[in-house]
Amino acid sequence: MNKHKKQKQKIRAEFRKRHETRRRKRDFTQQFARDPAADTDELAAGERVSGKGDLTRKRTVVGAQSSADESGLSVAPAIDPVTMRHGRVLRIHGLASVVETDDGSTLRCATRGLLKSLSTDQRHVLAVGDFVWFRPVGSGEGVVERIEPRQRVLSRTSRGRQHVLVANVDQLLIVSSAAEPVLKPNLIDRLLVTGERSRIRPIICINKVDLVDPAELQPMVGVYGQMGYRILLVSMVTRFGLERLRHVFKDQATVLAGQSGVGKSSLLNAIEPELNLRVRTVSQDSQKGRHTTTGAQLIPLKCGGYVVDTPGVRQFQLWDVSAAEVAGFYRDVRPWVNHCRYPNCTHIHEDGCAVKDAVADGRLDARRYASYCHLFAGEDA
Repeated sequence: MNKHKKQKQKIRAEFRKRHETRRRKRDFTQQFARDPAADTDELAAGERVSGKGDLTRKRTVVGAQSSADESGLSVAPAIDPVTMRHGRVLRIHGLASVVETDDGSTLRCATRGLLKSLSTDQRHVLAVGDFVWFRPVGSGEGVVERIEPRQRVLSRTSRGRQHVLVANVDQLLIVSSAAEPVLKPNLIDRLLVTGERSRIRPIICINKVDLVDPAELQPMVGVYGQMGYRILLVSMVTRFGLERLRHVFKDQATVLAGQSGVGKSSLLNAIEPELNLRVRTVSQDSQKGRHTTTGAQLIPLKCGGYVVDTPGVRQFQLWDVSAAEVAGFYRDVRPWVNHCRYPNCTHIHEDGCAVKDAVADGRLDARRYASYCHLFAGEDA
Protein backbone atom coordinates (compact mmCIF):
# COMPACT_ATOMS: atom_id res chain seq x y z
CA MET A 1 0.00 0.00 0.00
CA ASN A 2 2.81 2.41 0.88
CA LYS A 3 4.57 1.62 -2.38
CA HIS A 4 1.36 2.31 -4.30
CA LYS A 5 0.98 5.69 -2.60
CA LYS A 6 4.58 6.57 -3.40
CA GLN A 7 3.99 5.90 -7.09
CA LYS A 8 0.87 8.06 -7.16
CA GLN A 9 2.31 11.16 -5.50
CA LYS A 10 2.33 14.43 -7.43
CA ILE A 11 5.75 15.95 -8.03
CA ARG A 12 7.13 18.95 -9.84
CA ALA A 13 9.56 18.10 -12.66
CA GLU A 14 11.61 20.20 -15.05
CA PHE A 15 10.97 19.91 -18.77
CA ARG A 16 12.55 21.27 -21.91
CA LYS A 17 10.82 24.27 -23.45
CA ARG A 18 9.38 23.31 -26.81
CA HIS A 19 8.33 26.76 -27.98
CA GLU A 20 9.14 30.18 -26.61
CA THR A 21 8.54 33.51 -28.24
CA ARG A 22 11.16 36.22 -27.95
CA ARG A 23 10.37 38.10 -24.76
CA ARG A 24 12.17 41.34 -25.57
CA LYS A 25 13.07 43.23 -28.66
CA ARG A 26 16.69 43.04 -29.73
CA ASP A 27 16.74 45.78 -32.33
CA PHE A 28 17.42 48.74 -29.99
CA THR A 29 20.55 49.68 -31.97
CA GLN A 30 18.63 49.84 -35.24
CA GLN A 31 15.88 51.90 -33.61
CA PHE A 32 18.42 54.36 -32.21
CA ALA A 33 20.09 54.66 -35.62
CA ARG A 34 16.74 55.55 -37.18
CA ASP A 35 15.63 57.91 -34.38
CA PRO A 36 18.39 59.08 -31.98
CA ALA A 37 15.83 61.13 -30.06
CA ALA A 38 13.80 58.06 -29.10
CA ASP A 39 13.06 57.69 -25.38
CA THR A 40 15.04 54.59 -24.37
CA ASP A 41 13.64 54.75 -20.84
CA GLU A 42 10.19 54.19 -22.29
CA LEU A 43 11.44 51.16 -24.20
CA ALA A 44 12.91 49.65 -21.05
CA ALA A 45 9.71 50.32 -19.11
CA GLY A 46 7.80 48.30 -21.71
CA GLU A 47 9.66 45.11 -20.85
CA ARG A 48 7.92 42.55 -18.67
CA VAL A 49 8.41 39.04 -17.38
CA SER A 50 6.26 36.67 -19.41
CA GLY A 51 4.59 33.60 -18.00
CA LYS A 52 5.68 31.76 -21.12
CA GLY A 53 9.38 31.84 -20.32
CA ASP A 54 11.58 29.99 -17.87
CA LEU A 55 8.90 30.12 -15.16
CA THR A 56 6.77 27.50 -16.91
CA ARG A 57 9.43 24.85 -17.50
CA LYS A 58 8.12 22.87 -14.53
CA ARG A 59 5.04 20.69 -14.66
CA THR A 60 3.21 18.54 -12.13
CA VAL A 61 3.31 14.83 -12.96
CA VAL A 62 2.03 11.72 -11.21
CA GLY A 63 4.86 9.37 -10.27
CA ALA A 64 7.61 8.68 -7.76
CA GLN A 65 10.42 10.98 -6.70
CA SER A 66 13.64 8.95 -6.63
CA SER A 67 17.24 9.93 -5.96
CA ALA A 68 18.91 11.01 -9.20
CA ASP A 69 20.77 8.14 -10.87
CA GLU A 70 23.93 8.39 -12.96
CA SER A 71 21.90 9.76 -15.86
CA GLY A 72 20.50 12.64 -13.83
CA LEU A 73 16.90 11.42 -14.05
CA SER A 74 15.03 11.69 -10.76
CA VAL A 75 11.42 11.36 -11.90
CA ALA A 76 9.80 7.93 -12.31
CA PRO A 77 6.31 8.22 -13.85
CA ALA A 78 3.69 6.00 -12.23
CA ILE A 79 3.12 2.54 -13.72
CA ASP A 80 0.22 0.10 -13.75
CA PRO A 81 1.63 -3.45 -13.46
CA VAL A 82 -1.65 -4.83 -14.78
CA THR A 83 -1.46 -3.12 -18.18
CA MET A 84 2.32 -2.63 -18.46
CA ARG A 85 5.21 -5.01 -18.96
CA HIS A 86 8.86 -4.96 -17.93
CA GLY A 87 11.72 -5.19 -20.44
CA ARG A 88 15.20 -4.09 -21.45
CA VAL A 89 16.27 -1.91 -24.38
CA LEU A 90 18.37 -3.89 -26.88
CA ARG A 91 18.94 -1.18 -29.49
CA ILE A 92 17.60 2.18 -30.61
CA HIS A 93 16.63 3.15 -34.16
CA GLY A 94 15.78 6.84 -34.44
CA LEU A 95 12.56 7.47 -32.52
CA ALA A 96 11.90 3.78 -31.88
CA SER A 97 13.63 1.20 -29.71
CA VAL A 98 13.69 -2.59 -29.64
CA VAL A 99 12.77 -3.90 -26.17
CA GLU A 100 13.23 -7.46 -24.95
CA THR A 101 10.59 -8.61 -22.47
CA ASP A 102 11.27 -10.81 -19.47
CA ASP A 103 10.00 -13.85 -21.40
CA GLY A 104 12.51 -13.29 -24.25
CA SER A 105 10.18 -11.81 -26.90
CA THR A 106 10.94 -8.45 -28.53
CA LEU A 107 8.78 -5.46 -29.40
CA ARG A 108 9.30 -2.20 -31.25
CA CYS A 109 8.48 0.66 -28.88
CA ALA A 110 8.07 4.39 -29.11
CA THR A 111 8.93 6.62 -26.14
CA ARG A 112 6.28 8.51 -24.20
CA GLY A 113 6.35 12.23 -24.91
CA LEU A 114 6.57 13.02 -21.20
CA LEU A 115 9.94 11.22 -20.98
CA LYS A 116 11.34 12.87 -24.10
CA SER A 117 10.46 16.30 -22.69
CA LEU A 118 12.28 15.87 -19.37
CA SER A 119 15.09 18.38 -18.91
CA THR A 120 18.36 16.41 -18.71
CA ASP A 121 21.99 16.74 -19.81
CA GLN A 122 21.67 13.73 -22.09
CA ARG A 123 21.51 13.71 -25.87
CA HIS A 124 18.72 11.09 -25.67
CA VAL A 125 16.54 10.16 -22.72
CA LEU A 126 16.65 6.42 -23.56
CA ALA A 127 19.82 4.32 -23.77
CA VAL A 128 20.77 0.78 -24.73
CA GLY A 129 20.65 -1.44 -21.64
CA ASP A 130 17.90 0.53 -19.89
CA PHE A 131 15.34 -1.41 -17.87
CA VAL A 132 11.94 -0.01 -18.77
CA TRP A 133 8.22 -0.42 -18.28
CA PHE A 134 6.19 -0.27 -21.48
CA ARG A 135 2.55 -0.44 -22.49
CA PRO A 136 1.69 -2.80 -25.40
CA VAL A 137 -0.38 -0.98 -28.02
CA GLY A 138 -0.61 -3.55 -30.81
CA SER A 139 0.95 -6.59 -32.35
CA GLY A 140 4.67 -6.35 -31.63
CA GLU A 141 4.52 -2.67 -30.64
CA GLY A 142 4.47 -0.66 -27.45
CA VAL A 143 5.16 2.66 -25.72
CA VAL A 144 7.90 3.10 -23.10
CA GLU A 145 6.26 4.69 -20.07
CA ARG A 146 9.03 4.58 -17.45
CA ILE A 147 12.82 4.19 -17.27
CA GLU A 148 14.21 2.47 -14.20
CA PRO A 149 17.16 4.13 -12.37
CA ARG A 150 20.47 3.32 -14.06
CA GLN A 151 23.54 1.73 -12.54
CA ARG A 152 27.08 1.52 -13.99
CA VAL A 153 26.65 3.83 -16.97
CA LEU A 154 29.28 4.17 -19.71
CA SER A 155 29.13 7.77 -20.98
CA ARG A 156 31.23 10.25 -22.89
CA THR A 157 30.90 13.94 -23.70
CA SER A 158 29.39 14.79 -27.08
CA ARG A 159 28.93 18.45 -28.01
CA GLY A 160 28.87 19.44 -24.36
CA ARG A 161 26.19 16.94 -23.40
CA GLN A 162 26.17 13.46 -21.91
CA HIS A 163 26.13 10.67 -24.46
CA VAL A 164 25.14 7.47 -22.67
CA LEU A 165 26.63 4.59 -24.68
CA VAL A 166 25.12 1.86 -22.50
CA ALA A 167 23.57 1.44 -19.06
CA ASN A 168 23.46 -1.33 -16.46
CA VAL A 169 26.57 -3.29 -17.46
CA ASP A 170 28.96 -5.31 -15.29
CA GLN A 171 32.27 -5.00 -17.10
CA LEU A 172 34.04 -2.93 -19.76
CA LEU A 173 36.17 -4.81 -22.28
CA ILE A 174 38.66 -2.28 -23.66
CA VAL A 175 39.64 -3.66 -27.05
CA SER A 176 42.84 -2.46 -28.71
CA SER A 177 45.09 -3.93 -31.39
CA ALA A 178 48.80 -4.61 -31.37
CA ALA A 179 48.97 -3.25 -34.94
CA GLU A 180 46.69 -2.20 -37.84
CA PRO A 181 45.60 0.19 -36.40
CA VAL A 182 48.46 1.21 -34.14
CA LEU A 183 48.11 0.63 -30.41
CA LYS A 184 46.92 3.77 -28.53
CA PRO A 185 47.76 3.45 -24.81
CA ASN A 186 46.38 6.92 -24.03
CA LEU A 187 42.94 5.87 -25.30
CA ILE A 188 43.15 2.78 -23.09
CA ASP A 189 43.92 5.05 -20.13
CA ARG A 190 40.90 7.23 -20.83
CA LEU A 191 38.62 4.21 -20.95
CA LEU A 192 40.16 2.91 -17.73
CA VAL A 193 39.34 6.23 -16.04
CA THR A 194 35.77 5.98 -17.32
CA GLY A 195 35.47 2.46 -15.98
CA GLU A 196 36.85 3.48 -12.58
CA ARG A 197 34.55 6.49 -12.38
CA SER A 198 31.44 4.48 -13.40
CA ARG A 199 32.31 1.48 -11.19
CA ILE A 200 32.40 -0.81 -14.22
CA ARG A 201 35.04 -3.54 -14.00
CA PRO A 202 37.59 -2.84 -16.79
CA ILE A 203 39.36 -5.61 -18.72
CA ILE A 204 42.04 -4.88 -21.33
CA CYS A 205 41.97 -6.98 -24.51
CA ILE A 206 44.78 -6.61 -27.07
CA ASN A 207 43.84 -8.18 -30.41
CA LYS A 208 46.02 -9.05 -33.43
CA VAL A 209 49.00 -10.12 -31.33
CA ASP A 210 50.10 -12.31 -34.27
CA LEU A 211 51.22 -9.14 -36.09
CA VAL A 212 53.98 -8.24 -33.60
CA ASP A 213 56.66 -9.89 -31.51
CA PRO A 214 54.92 -10.67 -28.16
CA ALA A 215 58.01 -9.39 -26.33
CA GLU A 216 57.19 -5.87 -27.55
CA LEU A 217 53.96 -5.89 -25.53
CA GLN A 218 55.41 -7.13 -22.26
CA PRO A 219 56.46 -3.74 -20.79
CA MET A 220 52.96 -2.27 -21.21
CA VAL A 221 51.24 -5.50 -20.19
CA GLY A 222 53.41 -5.62 -17.06
CA VAL A 223 52.50 -2.07 -16.05
CA TYR A 224 48.75 -2.68 -16.33
CA GLY A 225 49.07 -6.11 -14.69
CA GLN A 226 50.85 -4.65 -11.66
CA MET A 227 47.89 -2.30 -11.16
CA GLY A 228 45.54 -5.29 -10.93
CA TYR A 229 43.89 -5.02 -14.36
CA ARG A 230 43.10 -8.25 -16.18
CA ILE A 231 44.72 -8.39 -19.61
CA LEU A 232 43.82 -10.72 -22.48
CA LEU A 233 46.03 -11.22 -25.54
CA VAL A 234 44.08 -12.67 -28.48
CA SER A 235 44.48 -13.37 -32.18
CA MET A 236 41.80 -14.08 -34.73
CA VAL A 237 44.33 -15.70 -37.08
CA THR A 238 45.84 -18.21 -34.64
CA ARG A 239 42.72 -18.39 -32.38
CA PHE A 240 45.00 -17.66 -29.44
CA GLY A 241 43.13 -16.51 -26.32
CA LEU A 242 39.61 -16.84 -27.75
CA GLU A 243 38.54 -19.52 -25.28
CA ARG A 244 39.57 -17.36 -22.33
CA LEU A 245 37.67 -14.46 -23.88
CA ARG A 246 34.55 -16.62 -24.13
CA HIS A 247 34.71 -17.33 -20.38
CA VAL A 248 34.95 -13.58 -19.69
CA PHE A 249 31.57 -13.02 -21.38
CA LYS A 250 29.74 -15.86 -19.61
CA ASP A 251 26.82 -14.69 -17.45
CA GLN A 252 27.99 -11.06 -17.52
CA ALA A 253 26.73 -7.87 -19.15
CA THR A 254 29.83 -6.72 -21.04
CA VAL A 255 30.35 -3.61 -23.17
CA LEU A 256 33.11 -3.52 -25.79
CA ALA A 257 34.82 -0.19 -26.45
CA GLY A 258 37.81 0.84 -28.53
CA GLN A 259 38.88 2.54 -31.72
CA SER A 260 37.60 1.53 -35.14
CA GLY A 261 39.33 -1.39 -36.80
CA VAL A 262 40.60 -3.18 -33.67
CA GLY A 263 38.28 -6.12 -34.34
CA LYS A 264 35.45 -5.81 -31.80
CA SER A 265 32.80 -7.23 -34.10
CA SER A 266 35.20 -9.88 -35.42
CA LEU A 267 35.88 -11.10 -31.89
CA LEU A 268 32.15 -11.42 -31.21
CA ASN A 269 31.69 -13.36 -34.45
CA ALA A 270 34.47 -15.70 -33.35
CA ILE A 271 32.81 -16.25 -29.97
CA GLU A 272 29.36 -16.82 -31.50
CA PRO A 273 29.40 -17.21 -35.32
CA GLU A 274 25.59 -17.02 -35.43
CA LEU A 275 25.79 -13.30 -34.69
CA ASN A 276 27.17 -12.63 -38.19
CA LEU A 277 28.07 -9.02 -37.35
CA ARG A 278 29.28 -6.87 -40.23
CA VAL A 279 33.06 -6.27 -40.36
CA ARG A 280 35.42 -4.24 -42.55
CA THR A 281 39.16 -4.19 -43.12
CA VAL A 282 41.55 -1.45 -41.99
CA SER A 283 42.37 1.24 -44.56
CA GLN A 284 45.77 0.47 -46.09
CA ASP A 285 46.40 4.16 -46.80
CA SER A 286 45.77 5.64 -43.35
CA GLN A 287 46.12 2.46 -41.24
CA LYS A 288 42.94 3.57 -39.46
CA GLY A 289 39.82 1.55 -38.88
CA ARG A 290 36.64 2.15 -40.83
CA HIS A 291 33.38 2.64 -38.97
CA THR A 292 31.31 -0.55 -39.29
CA THR A 293 29.09 -0.64 -36.19
CA THR A 294 26.80 2.38 -36.46
CA GLY A 295 25.02 2.12 -33.12
CA ALA A 296 25.30 0.32 -29.80
CA GLN A 297 23.21 -2.82 -29.41
CA LEU A 298 22.69 -5.22 -26.54
CA ILE A 299 23.15 -8.80 -27.80
CA PRO A 300 21.99 -11.84 -25.76
CA LEU A 301 24.62 -14.61 -25.75
CA LYS A 302 24.01 -18.37 -25.79
CA CYS A 303 26.63 -18.82 -23.07
CA GLY A 304 24.60 -16.53 -20.82
CA GLY A 305 24.66 -12.79 -20.28
CA TYR A 306 24.75 -9.94 -22.76
CA VAL A 307 27.38 -8.15 -24.79
CA VAL A 308 27.22 -4.62 -26.17
CA ASP A 309 29.05 -3.84 -29.41
CA THR A 310 29.63 -0.08 -29.63
CA PRO A 311 30.76 2.09 -32.57
CA GLY A 312 34.51 2.60 -32.80
CA VAL A 313 35.97 5.82 -31.39
CA ARG A 314 39.10 7.73 -32.36
CA GLN A 315 38.77 10.17 -29.47
CA PHE A 316 37.03 9.70 -26.14
CA GLN A 317 36.14 12.82 -24.17
CA LEU A 318 35.39 12.04 -20.53
CA TRP A 319 32.04 12.94 -19.02
CA ASP A 320 31.72 14.49 -15.56
CA VAL A 321 35.39 14.12 -14.62
CA SER A 322 37.14 17.31 -13.51
CA ALA A 323 40.88 17.82 -13.82
CA ALA A 324 41.26 17.65 -10.04
CA GLU A 325 39.67 14.17 -9.99
CA VAL A 326 41.88 12.58 -12.64
CA ALA A 327 44.66 11.48 -10.27
CA GLY A 328 42.15 9.63 -8.11
CA PHE A 329 41.15 7.45 -11.05
CA TYR A 330 44.73 6.46 -11.93
CA ARG A 331 45.44 3.41 -9.79
CA ASP A 332 49.20 3.86 -9.96
CA VAL A 333 49.14 7.62 -9.30
CA ARG A 334 46.61 7.54 -6.47
CA PRO A 335 48.89 6.02 -3.75
CA TRP A 336 51.34 8.93 -4.03
CA VAL A 337 48.84 11.80 -3.92
CA ASN A 338 48.64 12.08 -0.11
CA HIS A 339 52.42 12.36 0.18
CA CYS A 340 52.65 15.61 -1.80
CA ARG A 341 53.70 18.79 0.03
CA TYR A 342 50.57 20.71 -1.03
CA PRO A 343 47.04 19.31 -0.59
CA ASN A 344 45.90 20.86 -3.88
CA CYS A 345 48.95 19.66 -5.85
CA THR A 346 48.27 19.16 -9.56
CA HIS A 347 51.35 16.90 -9.90
CA ILE A 348 52.44 18.92 -12.92
CA HIS A 349 54.75 21.76 -11.83
CA GLU A 350 54.83 21.93 -8.01
CA ASP A 351 57.89 21.38 -5.84
CA GLY A 352 57.70 18.61 -3.27
CA CYS A 353 55.37 16.53 -5.45
CA ALA A 354 55.49 12.85 -4.46
CA VAL A 355 54.06 11.81 -7.84
CA LYS A 356 56.88 13.47 -9.77
CA ASP A 357 59.42 12.02 -7.34
CA ALA A 358 58.00 8.54 -7.94
CA VAL A 359 58.46 9.01 -11.68
CA ALA A 360 62.05 10.20 -11.22
CA ASP A 361 62.83 7.21 -8.98
CA GLY A 362 61.33 4.72 -11.47
CA ARG A 363 58.51 3.69 -9.13
CA LEU A 364 55.84 5.17 -11.44
CA ASP A 365 55.80 4.43 -15.16
CA ALA A 366 56.87 7.52 -17.14
CA ARG A 367 54.42 6.84 -19.98
CA ARG A 368 51.51 6.56 -17.57
CA TYR A 369 52.55 9.85 -15.94
CA ALA A 370 52.69 11.51 -19.37
CA SER A 371 49.22 10.10 -20.06
CA TYR A 372 47.99 11.64 -16.80
CA CYS A 373 49.45 15.03 -17.79
CA HIS A 374 47.71 14.90 -21.19
CA LEU A 375 44.38 14.02 -19.59
CA PHE A 376 44.76 16.65 -16.86
CA ALA A 377 45.38 19.30 -19.55
CA GLY A 378 42.27 18.18 -21.43
CA GLU A 379 44.16 17.07 -24.53
CA ASP A 380 42.75 14.47 -26.92
CA ALA A 381 43.85 10.86 -26.72
